[in-house]
Amino acid sequence: MLRNAERADRRPLMKDVLSASGLFEGSEDIALARERARAFLADVRAVHGLPVSEEAAAATELVVSELVTNARKYAPGPCLLTLEVADDAVEVTVWDSSPALPAVLGPDPTRIGRHGLEIVMALGRSFAVHREPVGKRITTTIALADGPCDSPVGRQP
Repeated sequence: MLRNAERADRRPLMKDVLSASGLFEGSEDIALARERARAFLADVRAVHGLPVSEEAAAATELVVSELVTNARKYAPGPCLLTLEVADDAVEVTVWDSSPALPAVLGPDPTRIGRHGLEIVMALGRSFAVHREPVGKRITTTIALADGPCDSPVGRQP
């Protein structure tokens, strides 16, 4: 009998992952969430030696701010921020307790406010919303470094 790690159709149960997370319960925590993202990417760069462009760091901080702000504004209770480096990107995930899916509005330069998800989607390589047994999880990925074929903050032109 083969163990899980030996089976070709399964990934190992554990892998080396660079990640950080934080539980946030109040509106003042939005600045703390941004600081968590800034400190995490500084460690990724300084301690682990991975390239993290200034544009990627700024984009990640903005995405964290927008997603945590939405969670605090539209969902009762706490929210959980998770940052994880995978390959050449940082995955930003925010869980909140509301099962209501967010309304993703199209670009409208005359609209005042409610541009958060529009910003998140423009800065990320991907965007996904998943319902959970309790609440929902929103995930986006942002390129860590500028490449010759990448736009400075992620999405291909």
